[in-house]
Amino acid sequence: MKAFPLVLVVVMAAAASVYSQEVESPTSEALSTATGAPAAPSAVIHTTSRILGNIPDGTPPPPAPPKPRFIIPQTEVLASKTHQQGGRTITIQKIKPIALPPLPEPETAMLASAEDIAAFKMRVAAYRETHPWSRLLFLGATVYRFQNAPPRTLVSYWPGDGAASIQLWSYADFSLVSGIHSFVGNDGGTHSLCMLWSVMYPSGIAGRMAAHGREYHAPVIPTFPVGPATFTWVGTPPAPEIVADVQSLHDIYNTDHERLKM
Repeated sequence: MKAFPLVLVVVMAAAASVYSQEVESPTSEALSTATGAPAAPSAVIHTTSRILGNIPDGTPPPPAPPKPRFIIPQTEVLASKTHQQGGRTITIQKIKPIALPPLPEPETAMLASAEDIAAFKMRVAAYRETHPWSRLLFLGATVYRFQNAPPRTLVSYWPGDGAASIQLWSYADFSLVSGIHSFVGNDGGTHSLCMLWSVMYPSGIAGRMAAHGREYHAPVIPTFPVGPATFTWVGTPPAPEIVADVQSLHDIYNTDHERLKM
């Protein structure tokens, strides 16, 4: 897996409760109680979060099949010139113009009526009642590694629509999460994950800064219980759908941890 470096140096006091990571999917009512936000619509499909597709392991893809050669009959060649370059033989040919099929007649544009548009919207609404939605999930992650302690990750979640990023501390090593391209969340929705991440070594940074007479102030990282990966929000917990996204990633991390480490 290739790392995409992004150092998110934001030191804030961590507050809020640590959310337990259970294999069973959380309901919108439970998320509402935990966050104090309104409950999600009852039409949400609850399921077990899971990874979609394969996790990249560094194996290069198979080579593409050779392209077919473009051979011109000698009767179509008007002139030919050959020269050598870099151990290759390059031949340039001037050929007769190739006859192209005539352009199709332009189609008359058909404008949809108001009734057609209304009917289409009704079909889309009916489809969404029974099919999960799909959207992009944008994250930034700074993984802090220590000599005698498990890693901790400061995660930034971008909700989109110009809203400010939301931060959380996680017990999970999000460098492993970077191998997930898409997944199904606990709410049944399909997510495509786009994440920039980097790694910080506080002890090494402190040593290098001390050698230059400077002091390194490490971020204040909350204490996590030993066990499955958990997380805690920096500041006020966000909306239930954002809690569900983060919970789904932690459920996958705990369930497929060995697979993500490969």
